[in-house]
Amino acid sequence: MPTTPSSTYRLQLNAAFTFDDAVAQVPYLASLGVSHLFCSPILQAAPGSMHGYDVVDHAAISAECGGEDGFRRLAAAAREHGLGLVVDVVPNHMAVPTPLWLNRALWDVLRAGPESEFAGWFDIDLSRSRAILMPVLGRRIGDELAEGSIVVEERDIAGTPQRVVAYHDHVFPIRPGTEDLPLDELLDQQWYRLAYWKVGNDELNYRRFFDVDTLAAIRVEDQDVFDASHALLIRLYEEGLIDGFRIDHPDGLATPRGYLQKLQRATGGCWVVVEKILEPHETLPAGSRCAGTTGYDALLRVAGLFHDPAQLPRLDELWERVAPGEGWFTASLLRAKEEVVRSMLFAEVNRLVSIAVAICDSDVRLRDHTRRQLDRAIRALLIHMDRYRAYVEPGLPAPDAERQVIVDAADRARADLDEDEQATLDLIVALACGDTGVAGTGGADSLPPVAAHPVTTELPDAQQDIAELRAEFMVRFAQTCGPVMAKSKEDTAFYRWSRFIGVNEVGSEPTLVGVSVDDFHSFGEQLTTDWPATMTTLSTHDTKRSEDVRARLAALLEHAKDWDACVTELRAATDGQRHAVDGPTELLLWQTLAATWRLPGTLAGAAPITAERLDAYLTKAMREAKQHTTWTAPDQAYEQAVLDLAHLALTDERCVAALDAFTAVTQESVRCAVLGAKLLQLTMPGVPDVYQGCEVVDLSLVDPDNRRPVDYVHRADLLAAVDASRQQSLDAEKLLVTSRALRLRRDHPDAFRGETATYAPVPSTSGHAVAFARGIRDDGVTAVAVATRLPTTLAERGGWSEHQVILPEGRYTDAFTGREVEGGAVALADVLGDLPVALLVAAR
Repeated sequence: MPTTPSSTYRLQLNAAFTFDDAVAQVPYLASLGVSHLFCSPILQAAPGSMHGYDVVDHAAISAECGGEDGFRRLAAAAREHGLGLVVDVVPNHMAVPTPLWLNRALWDVLRAGPESEFAGWFDIDLSRSRAILMPVLGRRIGDELAEGSIVVEERDIAGTPQRVVAYHDHVFPIRPGTEDLPLDELLDQQWYRLAYWKVGNDELNYRRFFDVDTLAAIRVEDQDVFDASHALLIRLYEEGLIDGFRIDHPDGLATPRGYLQKLQRATGGCWVVVEKILEPHETLPAGSRCAGTTGYDALLRVAGLFHDPAQLPRLDELWERVAPGEGWFTASLLRAKEEVVRSMLFAEVNRLVSIAVAICDSDVRLRDHTRRQLDRAIRALLIHMDRYRAYVEPGLPAPDAERQVIVDAADRARADLDEDEQATLDLIVALACGDTGVAGTGGADSLPPVAAHPVTTELPDAQQDIAELRAEFMVRFAQTCGPVMAKSKEDTAFYRWSRFIGVNEVGSEPTLVGVSVDDFHSFGEQLTTDWPATMTTLSTHDTKRSEDVRARLAALLEHAKDWDACVTELRAATDGQRHAVDGPTELLLWQTLAATWRLPGTLAGAAPITAERLDAYLTKAMREAKQHTTWTAPDQAYEQAVLDLAHLALTDERCVAALDAFTAVTQESVRCAVLGAKLLQLTMPGVPDVYQGCEVVDLSLVDPDNRRPVDYVHRADLLAAVDASRQQSLDAEKLLVTSRALRLRRDHPDAFRGETATYAPVPSTSGHAVAFARGIRDDGVTAVAVATRLPTTLAERGGWSEHQVILPEGRYTDAFTGREVEGGAVALADVLGDLPVALLVAAR
């Protein structure tokens, strides 16, 4: 039987935190109450990798982390303490490392081309092109050849002397039989093409992860590639060392559902969650063979409970005052999408256009759709997709709901196109959906069939070629939608539009602020029915800010008037410096400072964020925004102006006083949001993940800031003090909530996971309390979670006063305070008298 965790604890493994380092923390994590350790990718990654998503060898466990022996030691230690292991899997791509030969599969393809045993691994057709673009040169190749920086020499490659093409630290294999050619002829005869690095975005001819040239996509839709790339992980699963898998970026795969079916067949059925970023209006597609997502959908609902939308008008006015003329998020996102498809994803879009041109060239009835029209229609459709992809696959009818996603995007795109281009858009919709007949497309009503993937269609050669092209268009269109959305929304617009950055988060929507108690309960009931073993989360290695940074940002809404006054004071104190910085960046800075400022009762907030961390974050934010400076063309003067403003704010007495005062005003709101969000996430339906270190208050920003070392000694000592009731602080309170909720889940797993677990909203007379009961079908209630939301407004309305929560019948003990409570109508002031949260465990 597959094992479903009761909870997981995410560990980021690398050379600085190895398997043996994790072993040392197993006793503490077992005491914390988790059931499974959730490991970042464990396969061999590129040299110096701090995250593991740049795999170079699927047949080996990371040597830097301790190799297979080290992993086995971790598994044994975990088992000894009653814990299991869940492992992150990267099926979409491999690294293009330096040195390149570390990726043996790619090295062999570059050396032998279509004769390589790995020729089918990568998304490039070697029968049509032998020049796999390698954009590594600092200048155009003619300049580099004239300089003599590209040479043929002998190097030691994996212990064997070989003649190679060398360019500084980069080495490339030589195609057999070309070793003695003059250098320019030799380069021309290779299965790869050395090129100026700027050529990559225009002409890259292998599929990559988003816009990252050093991550080359692999074709796990091919059974042989799947088998080879998963053999080690599946062997470890079969041995009982691994209990489940987290799948990285399934939307990049040719057939995500087909991949999950392969994985379930290979394992005989195991617990699998997918890193699927759902838009607020989206659900997992039908037929997904997994337990659910990695939890961004839960993050949206939990965080939204602590946002007060009634205060948005004041933040809107502040945005318009500080950033006049910037407009609203929808327009900012569309502009970002237009830029992304025009620039960083030009090669991917151009490939789609070329496929569409080839399809049209094959049929006289389609030839009047010009390349320009096809290009504009494809771009418009990509820009107006409202999610990462629609789930349509070659050889299978497009599900009505998935087809409608593409049709709706086309309806939004029509306003961007001329009258003559409307029929071309219809044709592109037909190609993206795999339709064989759509009227009004200038001949598309008799399109040839689409090949299954892999090709199995019995057709004459010419039609077979077109069927394969149509299949390729379907797959590549779907695979391109995700990068367009991610690079435009998460990695551009989120850094440009800073009205309230607490909702600029993965899986969230900046235009959606606030989630009602009823909507939260509806989501909880939906998970119980449809996805009872999905993962839930508040922080991950990909979130833009930690859960506690977002909790502090939530207080901006509750205290919008105080925040307006704080910003006014910050701007006045820095008046001589801030004019060199644009409004959105300035407002991003003020919010970041407020959310990472010193926070009493926390180790992370013992002092304000350091200048070093703030500099790194702001530099990334500015370059991702791409308004004044970028990664490839940094504007040092503008960047320095922003950093100078930040440094002034960290040290100026007026700024320090303003931020200290705002922190004091918002302290109770932050406390309620920190503790309430954690309790709800840990007790709601699904399998909760605790991101490393977040069992106490964590004030981390986007990666790599959120991958900093965790002080486990402090956490273990604090847990011992909490267990002995010797510690009172916000850190101690969060650790109390986390440990008691996790231990309850561990001790009563059937009440919190699986098809027999129940979820029931618990009514109260105040919208400032959210409560629900967890239990086992036909066996009653196990526990009731109660949390306070929006305490400032509650206080303005007279506090709890006579408000009550209507508990199920029975007797309960609060796991946090030991207080006993009888069921029925109970005063909220009694239930929440010591803490803003309660976990009421039923007597048995």
